[in-house]
Amino acid sequence: MNVLVIGSGGREHALSWKLAQSEKVNELYIAPGNAGTVSVGTNLSIQVNDFEAIKQAVLLHDIKMIVVGPEDPLVNGIRDFFEADDTISHVSVIGPNAKGAQLEGSKEYSKQFMMRHNIPTAKYASFTIANISDGYKFLESLSPPYVLKADGLAAGKGVLILENLSIAKLELEAMLSHAKFGAASKKVVIEEFLTGIELSVFVLTDGTSYKILPEAKDYKRIGEGDIGLNTGGMGAISPVPFAQDGFLKKVEEQVVKPTVEGLNKEGFNYKGFIFIGIMNQDGEPQVVEYNVRMGDPETEAVIPRIKSDLMDLFEGVAEGNLSEKEFEIDPRTATTVVMVSGGYPEEYEKNKEVTGLLENTESLIFHSGTKLEDSKVWTNGGRVFAVTGMANTQKEALKLAYNDVQKIKFDKVNYRTDIGFDLK
Repeated sequence: MNVLVIGSGGREHALSWKLAQSEKVNELYIAPGNAGTVSVGTNLSIQVNDFEAIKQAVLLHDIKMIVVGPEDPLVNGIRDFFEADDTISHVSVIGPNAKGAQLEGSKEYSKQFMMRHNIPTAKYASFTIANISDGYKFLESLSPPYVLKADGLAAGKGVLILENLSIAKLELEAMLSHAKFGAASKKVVIEEFLTGIELSVFVLTDGTSYKILPEAKDYKRIGEGDIGLNTGGMGAISPVPFAQDGFLKKVEEQVVKPTVEGLNKEGFNYKGFIFIGIMNQDGEPQVVEYNVRMGDPETEAVIPRIKSDLMDLFEGVAEGNLSEKEFEIDPRTATTVVMVSGGYPEEYEKNKEVTGLLENTESLIFHSGTKLEDSKVWTNGGRVFAVTGMANTQKEALKLAYNDVQKIKFDKVNYRTDIGFDLK
């Protein structure tokens, strides 16, 4: 079968790397891909939301399955687009339709879904400019810190956690009155702050049955010791030591099962990934958020731990028989260190030549923001590489990853040296 992966980041490189190992995949295409994906498939110069161009590529290359990496095309209805067109409706799309994608596309919608299905989550209320005064009162009813979330997609930047009530009120006004996060903050969800340790749980579902993938913990802050600005992710660890079998069983019973059952009851026909941000609050799971795709950089730690044929699992999703598929996880630890451009997550420069990639490596090097020009690799984003080491222990895996991180060079490179510091 010919397969197309949609996206250009480290997540899509990791998915493509795994799919390329399957005997079930004949030709693998990535749109638009990056300098790393050319080693496992064929890049197509098509943007992720150009559905018409994607359709033409599918017809031209006889593609039978699309694996959607990022959230934007899912929220914008790429699966609906394919299902509505008789010439391409036979193509399997791994990812939910626009209705299902609202679990990520609208914070309010996802909270309402959790409430309907008794899924544990923080107390919340949502507000628009029309009832901003009620928003101020709701903030006054909470204890700090205060959590403000833009309802829509804001490229991972729409969440504010603030200690001061006055500042929280000013930020609410900035989001609602002055479009701080654009259209995404026309509505704002205010939540009770959850304490504890957060982890990411990933589920692959055909709409009725599911497989729980390896869990992971990512590191969002730019600075050592988890300080500074939030980023798209500076590293990840899988498995997570504090997520023992007892806790994960609670996650399955209290969160995963009611989520999948709820999607089924409400007629979502959900086929794809569900990312569940979980807070371990005194041994009890609380859902922070849903995403409708794999996380990044968690994917670069999770996918290498899946020993089963990923294409076989995707066929199970498409055909509705995922429960019959074998699923095996590598018990080793995977640790991912992200290398970023200087200045990221604020203003940064692109087009820096990368050297050191051809040296012998003991880790997996996933490209995130790179491009290939004149037979050379150049930086093309804020997050540039995700370097994943795998070993029997976290310490050994981190040593492998950092050894290879030090071989890769580009101007103003930055990375954290303390990934996994809080996990013993």
